[in-house]
Amino acid sequence: MVESDDMVKNVQESIEKAKVLIDALPFMQVFRHKTIVIKYGGHAMVDEHLKRQFALNVILLKQIGINPVIVHGGGPQINTLLDRLDIKPSYVEGMRVTDGETMDVVEMVLVGKVNKEIVGLINHCGGKAVGLSGRDGDLVCAEKLQVCSKKKDELAGQAPPELIDLGRVGQVTKVNIGVIESLYSKDFIPVIAPVGVGEDGRAFNINADLVAGAIAGALSAEKLMLLTDVPGVKDKDGKLLTSLSKHELGELIEDGTIAGGMIPKVRCCEDALNRGVSKTHIVDGRVEHSILLELFTKEGVGTEIY
Repeated sequence: MVESDDMVKNVQESIEKAKVLIDALPFMQVFRHKTIVIKYGGHAMVDEHLKRQFALNVILLKQIGINPVIVHGGGPQINTLLDRLDIKPSYVEGMRVTDGETMDVVEMVLVGKVNKEIVGLINHCGGKAVGLSGRDGDLVCAEKLQVCSKKKDELAGQAPPELIDLGRVGQVTKVNIGVIESLYSKDFIPVIAPVGVGEDGRAFNINADLVAGAIAGALSAEKLMLLTDVPGVKDKDGKLLTSLSKHELGELIEDGTIAGGMIPKVRCCEDALNRGVSKTHIVDGRVEHSILLELFTKEGVGTEIY
């Protein structure tokens, strides 16, 4: 009798799993042959269990005919090596000042370490991934990022804006998608480090969110997903805002609802939408299978910006 009860329980569990697959089927059909750009960062890049789940999620997307493109960060890993080399990091308005020595470390960590680890994990889990930086095939062309700071002059009131030199910090000027398209044709998953190339052939350090948004726009991606360490955009009462239009963002920033580190992320989403991306998502990468939950369930997770 015990065996019979266990058998009934197992069958019922199998039926529930089958229902999950059937519920996901319409979404799989919609996104088949579409491109999903995923910015991979935060806790999901550190926790070993979440790292493996991320790799499996990406492999599943590829297996069912979706084209995932991964753009990753690596700020904490860069800081670890800088500390080991006794190089003190410097920041201006939240942006890393990148001199020649720091740029060498940035490229070494992002391209030579973090990128290869992600590629290796995806391949180990049964996928086919290829690592790239923005310098490969001139994938991400860049120019020096110009930042101005306004300071009060004690005697003359408002002083002219002061130009801040961030070194080899860049902004995207062009994305050459041929490299990515050639990988698509061979069923590879591109994994891209956010290092761009300038006209002089030298590397630029670029914010990974911005690179992901630019690549998503160039590919006319169906979705851009930013994996973060927060549930998404919240209102003033701390309640998750599950859906926002890009036209609402300015008002929410102005009244302080969106503040701090969330501002550049929603601006990145806004820019991607302006470049032709259908929808963007800010998703909590600490949640297991958050990519699949966002894509294949009606409820989704995080905040959708459209």
